[in-house]
Amino acid sequence: MLYKGSCECGAVAYEAEAEVRDVTICHCGQCLRTSGHAWASVTVPADSIRLLRNRGMKWFKSSDKARRGFCQECGSSLFFDVFGKNRTAIGVGTLQQPTGLKTGKHIFTADKGDYYEISCAAPQFEHYD
Repeated sequence: MLYKGSCECGAVAYEAEAEVRDVTICHCGQCLRTSGHAWASVTVPADSIRLLRNRGMKWFKSSDKARRGFCQECGSSLFFDVFGKNRTAIGVGTLQQPTGLKTGKHIFTADKGDYYEISCAAPQFEHYD
């Protein structure tokens, strides 16, 4: 399926041709800090993503294991890329609607913010490899 998306200001636009799994919602401390809340994403082969417009794409090495892609103009959190894998997570909120996607799981629930509860029936994992 072809998915298209962009940042808030439109400086970065992309498309990805891929069969995606269900949405993963990450509650880790890094996602909370970089997005302002839990981060919902779908993972696709990295080489399936094509930038249609790149007037602000910036990558930040967030750990020794991964980097995060965001728009340097508006700050939208777009991608999460683990080094050495050919997989990139796309922020579901940046996809054009409707997506037809459903929540598949919650990860790093042990780190979730104390200000909200997870009421979704999807499986929850305190940690994730």
